[in-house]
Amino acid sequence: MSTTLIFSIIAIYFAIILVISYFTSRNRSDESFFTGDKESPWFLVAFGMVGAALSGVTFVSVPGMVGNNNFYFFQFILGNVAGYLFITYVLIPLYYRLKLVSIYGYLNERFGNITFKTGSFYFLLSQSFGAALRLLLAAKILQFAFFDRLNIPFYLTVIIIIIMIWLYTNKTGIKTIVYTDTMQTFFLISAAVITIIMITSALNLSFTEALTEVSNHKYFKVFDWDSHSGSNFFKQFISGFLIAIAMMGLDQNMMQKSLTIKKMGDAQKNTLTFSLILAVTQFLFLGLGILLYIYAEKHNISLPISEDGKLLDTDTLFPNLAINYLGLITGISFLLGIIAASFSSIDSALTALTTSFTYDFLNIESKTSKEKLRLKNIVMFAFSVIIFVIIMAFSGTRGDVISTIFYVAGFTYGPLLGLFLFGMFTKIKIKDNLVLIVAVLAPILTYLLNIFFKNSFNFDFGFLNIAVNAGLTALGLFLIKEDN
Repeated sequence: MSTTLIFSIIAIYFAIILVISYFTSRNRSDESFFTGDKESPWFLVAFGMVGAALSGVTFVSVPGMVGNNNFYFFQFILGNVAGYLFITYVLIPLYYRLKLVSIYGYLNERFGNITFKTGSFYFLLSQSFGAALRLLLAAKILQFAFFDRLNIPFYLTVIIIIIMIWLYTNKTGIKTIVYTDTMQTFFLISAAVITIIMITSALNLSFTEALTEVSNHKYFKVFDWDSHSGSNFFKQFISGFLIAIAMMGLDQNMMQKSLTIKKMGDAQKNTLTFSLILAVTQFLFLGLGILLYIYAEKHNISLPISEDGKLLDTDTLFPNLAINYLGLITGISFLLGIIAASFSSIDSALTALTTSFTYDFLNIESKTSKEKLRLKNIVMFAFSVIIFVIIMAFSGTRGDVISTIFYVAGFTYGPLLGLFLFGMFTKIKIKDNLVLIVAVLAPILTYLLNIFFKNSFNFDFGFLNIAVNAGLTALGLFLIKEDN
């Protein structure tokens, strides 16, 4: 594709988003940025949340990771579905009953101020890393597809993307994002479907023949029963269940959208619909991954291999084939998908980070309209800088980003998961002033235990780190319970 065509696609896409922002910003209130004025249609929220959950990670990293991990990620997806049921019938009723804007207000009600601040801090930490890593992947692809041709350095590419996102989210935040995420989800899913059609056409395969090719391929291994493997079914399913609860149900970014819906019943419909669409879409991307490898094998396109036999740079497979091999239509649809991934990776994250910090640490509810606006802008700018710094720190990493995201999540979301589960399933009162110590020690002990089990028993926790971390947090909370 020519540079002019790519620039035109980016410009038109951004213009559409600005138009959406203009219309959604009319008649806004002081709370529009944070709550969407409680007017969001549940079906739009559900569909839009898929794009935010997918981002560039699922769009690019899931198809690529098939080369090293087969179809094992589907075990994790099954655990996610179970986790979303927990969110729907346990967490959402809790949040609506307490009328929360920041969901970490629950910890203040249950335990106290220090626990509340600790939970919010771990969300800020988790979301900053997660958003940065998701945007890193999308920005790298835009750099490869477009910005390198203009000799624009990578750091400037990231700055440009963040500024563009700032322009359409700064006024009304979550109120705009509900609608822009819907559009971005559409482009993400469309790109996958179009690519599958173009690959099957290029390989002269009917739909039935394509299914046969995928199901007979060496990478189509769905279940791993090796107890020592990080991809073991039980490890993947349990971690999928817990990570769904942590990264969705205990994540201000995702829950803030559900809480913009007026009625609790509609919010529950939103979560169930979202979980179904997301599971089907992730399965679609896994199947796309095998088709990409089939195409690459038949055209002698290979990826570099590490010393231990693992494929490197798997995240480059989809972009390379879409832009350079599968024709103009595929290239355009892929570009639209990755632009959508870039924006959906960070727009709602910045809004959620801003909401959580201003509500949980700055008590913004008590401020005047002018003070709210000033604080919101300062905090949003600060988190933009933090995300930029994290992106640049990880810019040299190789391999699939999705594994890195879930690995990091096991350490950062673990204490948050432990705090919420301990609060909901026990009536034990704890010493609020000691909670931060527990929340810091739990991830450290999890890391050390993982090393010990690997070296002593050749047993890899894998994504199950989050369960160990949450369990240690809960144990620590029990040890600091108040004496009766």
